[in-house]
Amino acid sequence: MKIVAVDTYDIRFPTSLELDGSDAMNPDPDYSAAYVVLRTDSPVEGHGFTFTIGRGNELARAAIDTLAPFVIGQGVDDLGGFARRLTHDSQIRWLGPEKGVIHLAAAALINAAWDLRGKAEGKPVWRVLSEMSPQELIDLVDWRYLTDALTPAEAYDLLKAAEPGRAERAETLVRLGYPAYTTSPGWLGYDDAKVARLASEAVDAGYQQIKLKVGADLDDDVRRLALARATVGPQIRIAVDANQRWDVAEAIAWMTALAPYDPWWIEEPTSPDDVLGHADIRAALATAGPGGAPVRVATGEHVANRVVFKQLLRAQAIDFVQLDACRVGGVNENVAILLLAAKFGRPVCPHAGGVGLCELVQHLSMFDYVAVSGDMTDRVIEYVDHLHEHFVEPVVIQNGCYRVPQAPGFSAQMLPESLARYEFPDGEAWRPGR
Repeated sequence: MKIVAVDTYDIRFPTSLELDGSDAMNPDPDYSAAYVVLRTDSPVEGHGFTFTIGRGNELARAAIDTLAPFVIGQGVDDLGGFARRLTHDSQIRWLGPEKGVIHLAAAALINAAWDLRGKAEGKPVWRVLSEMSPQELIDLVDWRYLTDALTPAEAYDLLKAAEPGRAERAETLVRLGYPAYTTSPGWLGYDDAKVARLASEAVDAGYQQIKLKVGADLDDDVRRLALARATVGPQIRIAVDANQRWDVAEAIAWMTALAPYDPWWIEEPTSPDDVLGHADIRAALATAGPGGAPVRVATGEHVANRVVFKQLLRAQAIDFVQLDACRVGGVNENVAILLLAAKFGRPVCPHAGGVGLCELVQHLSMFDYVAVSGDMTDRVIEYVDHLHEHFVEPVVIQNGCYRVPQAPGFSAQMLPESLARYEFPDGEAWRPGR
């Protein structure tokens, strides 16, 4: 089976109309996807995308078109080589390297290739990965720049140690699902009544953790967090997310003011590139919570690549690794990040606040549990309840947990009618007077 054509789409949803997705840095997002379909010389297709929030989505699509010739004529048996073909080209690499819009494009194509691989094997991607041997998994990873923190030999030993119990852990997943937390109550544009109502509904639905956006106004944040805490009680975890709003000193002061309400973590307190700033914030907040409890630090959705994750982990700058299915180079680079997180003993709690991200990251966390960390302690996958109806195989949440996807592929395929309606700028959803 060979790839014979690459079709791309600029898909945008007008979520800014209801302020869904709003936060301190992104007040009016239109959840969007630069979407790709890999056509083959068989009936099987691979679907993938990278996530943006509106303007600029056309750049991501153009970057996918630029990389498309590298995959024409290729198969998906060697997905390590497939990924390196997209990230190692000497001329294209100058545009990154391995960051920015060109890396988003690589992610879309690599994710589509994994969707194609899963469909060809008749298995969901989490199971494809979980059934690979340690050496096959190691061969997926680009080991450049990583071996001062994790060598292939160390990764092999880690994966080999996790082999016993794979089948039992897969059965546990199918039976119980994977814990989720929900951001849906916490968008910054929501009024207090809506925050309280949605927080209460989240607890009733079985979630043990919710998340609130913070960072625009301290008095508002104190009021909203106090309201949420009073609504859900002391046993439910409440994470907060500043979306890179603050300088380091400001982050420390702001979170010290919120600490009495026992925030579980502060997410993206400052620039995702500021490794040492994250370390300083984490050290300053180590005993800031009630009774000297820590306010933990999480980041990852805007971390450009595995190298920055390596630095965050080596510097002990974060408590939680928030990998993103589309920000880095797709499944392959996320395998590297999962291995790094396991080496440094940090839980992985993926970012999924965007169209289709829930559908993708569930596979990564489930693979991590079955074949890498073997652990779900303090691990949760983000969930937002927007736009799942546009997918052929949408996520299913039951009692606050992701149910295991069973359909072949990466759960990435959108419905044809959704592609037609939301294609920008000519789809019906974007016509004047819609």
